[in-house]
Amino acid sequence: MYEGAVQDLIDELGRLPGVGPKSAQRIAFHLLSAESTDVGRLVSALTRVQEEVRFCVTCYNVAEGEQCRICRDPRRSDEVLCVVEEPKDVVAIERTREFRGRYHVLGGAISPIDGVGPDDLRVKELMTRLMNGAVTELIIATDPNLEGEATAAYLARLVSPMGLAVSRLASGLPVGGDLEYADEVTLGRAFEGRRRIDA
Repeated sequence: MYEGAVQDLIDELGRLPGVGPKSAQRIAFHLLSAESTDVGRLVSALTRVQEEVRFCVTCYNVAEGEQCRICRDPRRSDEVLCVVEEPKDVVAIERTREFRGRYHVLGGAISPIDGVGPDDLRVKELMTRLMNGAVTELIIATDPNLEGEATAAYLARLVSPMGLAVSRLASGLPVGGDLEYADEVTLGRAFEGRRRIDA
């Protein structure tokens, strides 16, 4: 559609997750009309991420050093380990300020349709971490979809001989949602996860 560099930029932006052709074009033309200092900051940030960010050697969260800040924090409990699919899930859980344990990032979820099996995830590394006996509870916080459920079921079966307390994050109705708009699976989970109200 466009010449050389502009089309190359649109093509590269379009390869990003969640960015379709129209969004890629809109972003490209925004960058073309932006101040050179703004574009320079973006280029600098991308370069720094490429050069400085890696995965934590312990939990596989993103880190700028050998370990991420959570693994370096001595105030975190070694007894509770929360398994998530991606580093962005760590951020979501940390925002709640409810969890004070450690994490393990799998790097995805089991998805036979996409050709992703347990060997493609960091399951072996998880089992190695569990072998030292420090962890007493494993919280499986994979996404509440088919892939996440399959991953959770697989992990629960795998670690059951270790005698750990294994739990799954509750799922159900969102706060502020209407029952009439909830799908059957979400509503069913809400019924399964109901709790007593003490008056």
